[in-house]
Formats: sequence, structure tokens, C-alpha cells
Amino acid sequence: MKNLKLKAARAALDLSQQELADKVGVSRQTINAIEKGDYNPTIQLCRSICKALEKTLDDLFWEE
Repeated sequence: MKNLKLKAARAALDLSQQELADKVGVSRQTINAIEKGDYNPTIQLCRSICKALEKTLDDLFWEE
């Protein structure tokens, strides 16, 4: 399932996939795969992404 919440949060801060990847220490392809739903990130990576985007785990990764 696509992670549109992550994409929206990244876009709201005017960050490219590469800029977010640089902030959290992964490749742009990893961010792209997470947004497309092709990759399930570790909890540590989820936390790093949340910190970089100033969001909570629930904001970005909780499925309703």
C-alpha cells in the first residue's frame, strides 16, 4: 500500500526524496520504495523519518 501520508508530509516541508534520504541516512531509492509501498522500513528508520518530518509514527505509518 502506498504511503501517501509520508509523501504529503515530505511535500509539505518542500523536501525532495533525496533531501529526506540525506537527512535520515538512506538512499533516495529507499524513500521512493517506502512511498510506493514496496519496502517496509525498520522501526528505527521510521523513527528517523518521523523526526525529520516533525511527525509521529501514528501520523505517518498507522493504517486505519
